[in-house]
This record gives sequence, structure tokens and C-alpha cells, in this order.
Amino acid sequence: MAQRYSELSDAHIQFIAKQKIFFVGTATTDSRINISPKGMDSLLVLSNRRIAWLNVTGSDNETSAHVQQQPRMTVMFCAFDGPPLILRLYGTARVVHPHDPEWRELLSLFPPLPGARQIFDVTIDLVQTSCGMAVPYLSYAGDRELLNEWADKKGEEGLRQYQEEKNQVSLDGIPTNIVVSYS
Repeated sequence: MAQRYSELSDAHIQFIAKQKIFFVGTATTDSRINISPKGMDSLLVLSNRRIAWLNVTGSDNETSAHVQQQPRMTVMFCAFDGPPLILRLYGTARVVHPHDPEWRELLSLFPPLPGARQIFDVTIDLVQTSCGMAVPYLSYAGDRELLNEWADKKGEEGLRQYQEEKNQVSLDGIPTNIVVSYS
């Protein structure tokens, strides 16, 4: 049932483009495993072996902390309508922060999202498909705008303060390096 590929095919890329949600999994050797649902038109396929996704400010920052210690990342898509399919991308990720030189270039590839805090640049080393026959049918009703509204209301300074207070370490105390000290 499962099939493995060394890179994304055109059919995989078309499938990804239609998805409204994807899931990201990361962990370090000693940390809790983190699995996060993502959406908001925040993922781009840059090539058959490279994706990037724009991460916005939220309650935690586990993915960033994990990737900086252990760069493994799994990204999973599920077909909730149409033919069943689960698509997993396994790879090595790196975090690009707003203070990194390549931030502006990568950020320009994405639609504007308030609260943008990191971009994850992922080199894919394995693509796996599986049947997805047990995944339920679900209907897409629309995007939730709550996070965008929250970020807009906070403003740039409010987001910076929030990141300083809430996003500097993971649940396990691993630094995220989101705030740069120039002292």
C-alpha cells in the first residue's frame, strides 16, 4: 500500500496545492514530540525536493526549538475529500528568523500574513504515500481569521513583546532563538 519516492512528483505537488491543512511533526532526542496543524496558505513547494512554510506567532514555538537541535521534520497531508491519500514528506529543516540574511527573500514568496515569525526551509529526503482509506471525509467551510485578527490587533510591538514572553523556549526549556540580543 505505501510507496516511497526520492522526490515530489507533479501529481504530489498538485495534491499539496489543493490541501487546506497540513501537519508538522518534530522532536529532539529528549523532548516531547510536537505535532502541529497548519493552514493559512503558508506552505510553498520550491522544488521537487524542497518546501518552505511560513510560521506565524502562536502560543508556543516547539517546532523552532526542536529543529535547531534536531533538524528532522515530517510534514503530512491527508485527503479529506476525493480519492483517499496520505502524503508524508520527511526531511531536514532549518529555521530562518526575521534577523537572518535570507529572511526577506524567502518571505517575499509568501502571501502576507500578520505575525510571521519564522520560515522553515525543508530539504526532502523521502516522500511516502499511503492509502488513507480510514481518513474521514470532511468538508472545508473556510479559514478561521482569529489568529490574523489577533496578530493585527497586537501590532508589531505587541507581537515582539508576546514573542519575548511566550516564544523564547519550548515546553521542555529548549531555546528558540526568536529574540536576538545585541548586547
